Amino acid sequence: MSIILGIFGLGFLIFFHELGHFLAARFFGVKVEAFSIGMGPVLLHRTINDTDYRISLIPLGGYCSMKGEHDYQTAIEEKLSSIKGDKDSFYGVHPLKRLIIAFSGPLFNLIFGFISFTSIALMGYTYYTAGTTVSMADEVYEGTFSPAHEAGMETGDVITFIDGIQMHDFSEIAEYIASNPDKDVIVTVKRHDEIHELKIHTLLDTETGSGKIGIVSTPDSIQERHYGPYAFFPALKEGCRESIKLGKLTIKGITLLFKGVKITSAVSGPARITTMLGDTVKQGFSESIHIGIISTLQLLAIISLSLFMTNLLPIPVLDGGLILFALIEWISHRKIHPKVLYYIQFIGIAFIGLLMIIVITGDISYFISK
Repeated sequence: MSIILGIFGLGFLIFFHELGHFLAARFFGVKVEAFSIGMGPVLLHRTINDTDYRISLIPLGGYCSMKGEHDYQTAIEEKLSSIKGDKDSFYGVHPLKRLIIAFSGPLFNLIFGFISFTSIALMGYTYYTAGTTVSMADEVYEGTFSPAHEAGMETGDVITFIDGIQMHDFSEIAEYIASNPDKDVIVTVKRHDEIHELKIHTLLDTETGSGKIGIVSTPDSIQERHYGPYAFFPALKEGCRESIKLGKLTIKGITLLFKGVKITSAVSGPARITTMLGDTVKQGFSESIHIGIISTLQLLAIISLSLFMTNLLPIPVLDGGLILFALIEWISHRKIHPKVLYYIQFIGIAFIGLLMIIVITGDISYFISK
C-alpha cells in the first residue's frame, strides 16, 4: 500500500512538471502532439485541437511530446549546418520562447512547493521537541567523538544562539547544525548563569551529508510547540521563506557531493523516494487527517523543490541543458550546430545513466540493510 501511495504522489509531481511545459508550449504556439497522464501503454486517448490527450497504464507522472523535439536528429541525418524547424515546432520558435518552455516545468515544481508550504502555514500544526539543554554524545555513547565537548561545551549547557541566531528548541539546533557541515560555528551557551561563546567545527557525516557536533538532547526537556496557523499574507511570507530555505539547502547538498559524501547513501533513488513518500502518507493519515495532510504536503514540497533545483542544472537532457542551449543561441544570435548538440546530448544521457545506476545501487543496498 505504501508503494502505491508513493507512486501516485511522485507521479503527481512529475505530471505537474510536465503540465508546466504543456501550458507554456501552447501559449507560444508550439504544437503539443501528445500529453499523457501516466507512462507506458495508452489505455484511453482523445484528440482535441491537434493534441492527443492520453491516460497511460503506469501511474508514474506523464509526458508532454512537442512537435520537432528531435529535429536535431533529422538535421544530422540530412547533414544540415543548423536545425530547421517549422514555426509551430520546438526548434522553430525564438530561443527565448524555447527557454521559457523549458523553464516552465521546473517553475511549476517551485510553484507547487510554495503553495504546499503556504497551505501548511495556513493550517498550522503542533509538534513535540526537546529543549535546548544538551548532553555530550561521548558521555552517552561509548566511542563517540564530540567536537562540542572538545571545544569546551559541557553536559547541562543550554544553547541559546548559534552564529547569532536564537535557538528555541533542539529541532532548530539539529536543523542548523545538519545544514552546515564541515564549518566553524559560534555557539553561545548558558552555564550556571554565565554566558560562554564556543567555536566548534562541525563534522561532515559522509553517509547522510549532514553536519554534527556530538551533542544529544535531554529526554526530560520535551516540550509542546506550535507552528501557525498564520493569516493569509503572513502564510504567503512563510511559504516564500520555507521555499527559499529549502532551495539553499538543496544547493548545499549538491555541493557536498564533491566533498567525499557517499552518494549511494546520501542520494535517494526513485524506489527509496517512492517508499518514503508512501510511508509518510500512510503513517500521517493513521494518526489523523490533519497530520496526514501536513506530513504529505511537507514531503511533496521537499521533493518538488528538489526537482526544481536539480532540473535547472546545466546538464544536457535535463531542462537546465535546454535552457543553456537556448540562452547561448539568444545571446549569440547563432544556432548551435546539430552535431554539437547531438554529442552534448549523448554525454548528458551517459551522465544521467551513470547517476541512475549509482542511486539504484544505493536503493538496493538500503532495502537490503532494512
